[in-house]
Amino acid sequence: MCDADVDGEHISTLLLTFFFRHLRETIEKGYLYLAMPPLFKIQCLKEVCYAYNEQERDRVVAQYRGKNFTVQRYKGLGEMNPEQLWETTMNPETRILKQVSIEDAARADATFTMLMGNEVPPRKRFIQTHARSATLDI
Repeated sequence: MCDADVDGEHISTLLLTFFFRHLRETIEKGYLYLAMPPLFKIQCLKEVCYAYNEQERDRVVAQYRGKNFTVQRYKGLGEMNPEQLWETTMNPETRILKQVSIEDAARADATFTMLMGNEVPPRKRFIQTHARSATLDI
């Protein structure tokens, strides 16, 4: 379980790399899951919706045009109160889990190795290739 922002995605990559390199059997047997916490809470009167990215937030907000609503962006899991964390990320009836496959972990491992390795040219190519499509958390 990591934050829903880009820092949380980075931590997820580090964790996937660890499991792939040191506890691969956990992935192979299908025991590794990523919890998917929301990035936004949208509330209109007593109705609460959660959005997992900006596109979902925009879609929900469009439904509330002309009404009084609030949008809260979670900075991290620690910002949620225990009830919100249970409702959005831990409750088996409402949570979203993504099962990790070897393909996911292998891709994370290769990316991590390339970005943190000693060879500069592959890292430079990666940055130049992906810089325009990067999601910035400003």
